[in-house]
Amino acid sequence: MIGSMNRIAAMVLRYLYILRGSWPRLLELAYWPTVQMIIWGFITKFFMGHSSWVAEAIGVLLAAVLLWDVVFRSQLGVSISFLEEMWSRNLGHLFVSPLRPYELSLSLMVMAFIRTLIGVLPAMLLAIPLYHYSIFSLGLPLLAFFVGLMIMGWALGLIIVGLILRLGMGAESLAWISIFAFAPISGIYYPVDTLPAWLQPVAWATPSAYVFEGMRAVMFEGVFRWDLWGGAMAVNAVYLLLATLSLLLAFKSARERGALLQQGE
Repeated sequence: MIGSMNRIAAMVLRYLYILRGSWPRLLELAYWPTVQMIIWGFITKFFMGHSSWVAEAIGVLLAAVLLWDVVFRSQLGVSISFLEEMWSRNLGHLFVSPLRPYELSLSLMVMAFIRTLIGVLPAMLLAIPLYHYSIFSLGLPLLAFFVGLMIMGWALGLIIVGLILRLGMGAESLAWISIFAFAPISGIYYPVDTLPAWLQPVAWATPSAYVFEGMRAVMFEGVFRWDLWGGAMAVNAVYLLLATLSLLLAFKSARERGALLQQGE
């Protein structure tokens, strides 16, 4: 009995050491409850002061959910496609070939686009018979919103790939949790002016805030806001530039450390 308890205690201690040695894992423990509390707190605050929106709530919320999934699937498509190489320990084999980092990046983005279409189109179509709501009623602006959110997802995915190259497989959980840090400040379910004044400039530093404000303008005012679209694409350009630079620097560091051939925690 004592020996069994000692072995159990030893295994618990092992897992505690693993947890202590990986800040992404520690972050994940408190991450989901905190993000959910913040998002639904702002949603409640918004609807309490805008009861006139309640009648349109289902359309607004469904459109928001479906478009947010574009960002999530796009980012996850880049990250997971790269992690497939890590899990199969194939990264070293790829880079003994003539493959260049930018070629890998472009292939990850193309794959993310394909995965996103496969993921979101059935949900968009299923919303029609289930809720009598078609996101395609947004018309051509839907394509603009899709492109803006897709590019944002690409940029975030490339940044995560760079972090995994730099930090090792202990950072792989970032592929699932990092995108939700943007959810409270993206104005997905409520306008940006619902946020505290000090947080609004942070929100406007995200492409998604411009896209979702533009979505509401189309739905409630019947106008496509070119200024919001331009803002989204400008911020996306910055994101994509920073993502590319961070990935190239991480790749250079991983190659110098020999991490392309062996990745661990």
